[in-house]
Amino acid sequence: MQKAKVNDWPTHIGWIVGLLILVGLVYWLMRQGWNWRRTLQSGLPALPAVPSEPGATILESGGRYHGSTTAGNWLDRVVAHGLGTRSLAELTLTERGLLVRRPGDTDLWLPAGELTGARTDTGIAGKVVPAGLMVVGWRLGEQELESGFRLDHPDRHPEWVTAIEDVAVRTKKTEGVAP
Repeated sequence: MQKAKVNDWPTHIGWIVGLLILVGLVYWLMRQGWNWRRTLQSGLPALPAVPSEPGATILESGGRYHGSTTAGNWLDRVVAHGLGTRSLAELTLTERGLLVRRPGDTDLWLPAGELTGARTDTGIAGKVVPAGLMVVGWRLGEQELESGFRLDHPDRHPEWVTAIEDVAVRTKKTEGVAP
């Protein structure tokens, strides 16, 4: 009577080591792609400085920042200047612009004159949220970008979209008038 091998430890260990090497290689390639994208986008101008006094508050809300893309291409993530990092966010809309405080990351200041509009959507930067996102369009130098936010209370997205549109339109009207 012959006994069957219960455990073939060298084969198991070989498979585990092989899988770990494969996972490490995939992670390394993803990191190289991220760094390559950052290098390609290094020509983007620096983000506008956050003003010490952003102005009177129109709306405030907590939420999550989901990333930025080039306008019209929801899969072309922008990673330069920390714009590709998802994070918690505290949004404050004022007459002077949109302030996005991101704990542990660079705060964003989107001046009113650079806002191009806002809308609700279901996805941005490869992130699909069936319940919806608020997408804010803005300019950074000559580049038009879109940034996605998910407010803590998504039922407020339409209110925010309307308010951002109003600020953008008002600013365009006042910029067109000579001082």
